[in-house]
Amino acid sequence: MVPGGAGARGGVARGRIDDVLVLGVDTATAAVTAVLAEVDADGVRELASAVTVDGRAHGERLAPSVAEVLTRAGRTVGELSAVVAGTGPGPFTGLRVGLVTATAMAQALGVPTYGVCSLDALGAAAGPGRVLVATDARRREVYWARYVDGVRTDGPAVAKPADVHVDAERAVGDGAGKYAEVLGVRIVPEPRYPVGAVLVGLAAERILAGAPGEVLEPRYLRRPDVTPAAPAATRPAAAGTPR
Repeated sequence: MVPGGAGARGGVARGRIDDVLVLGVDTATAAVTAVLAEVDADGVRELASAVTVDGRAHGERLAPSVAEVLTRAGRTVGELSAVVAGTGPGPFTGLRVGLVTATAMAQALGVPTYGVCSLDALGAAAGPGRVLVATDARRREVYWARYVDGVRTDGPAVAKPADVHVDAERAVGDGAGKYAEVLGVRIVPEPRYPVGAVLVGLAAERILAGAPGEVLEPRYLRRPDVTPAAPAATRPAAAGTPR
């Protein structure tokens, strides 16, 4: 059981709650993650999880993954009391899929949403000590943050791997593995992507306290890879030309 916060039921009204059924989703990395978990005063109990690593199929994989974890756990979407989503940092398109999906589901069900930094779901899962979390940001860059005993002490930020200089005993994340030689830190193979049950656990205290839901704000840290084309400049009309 993943440690969580202390005590609540329903997740919508203010006040302490006994236990809640929570959906967690993260699409900030190449992994599309969905997890169904029960949260109570003793912590977080994972009921089912689904992880698909495909950086180009977030939109196609997330909804089936959510359906899969509900089916495997023998629960229905109407039983959900809250939705937790990884807010990045991550590439624009993939990250947006998770946040839009989580927001739409929560609004349809009338339950709150809670956001968690996706890097925190790696850092908290990495265990004690000084840990660098680095995920692939594309463009030969990484999203990174530093953790001490699972608590973030620096970041999140985006940088070239050669420009990341932190005091760490080891590094985790797909970006750490990809740029191991450049980072110069001992690489631990797992966790490679945000851990679903840990993601939910990081929101447990807010959920069980009946805290108001939050607007899910993405952490892009840089401009989108694709931006709308600038409108064509309007040339002044020649004298006598009809406007």
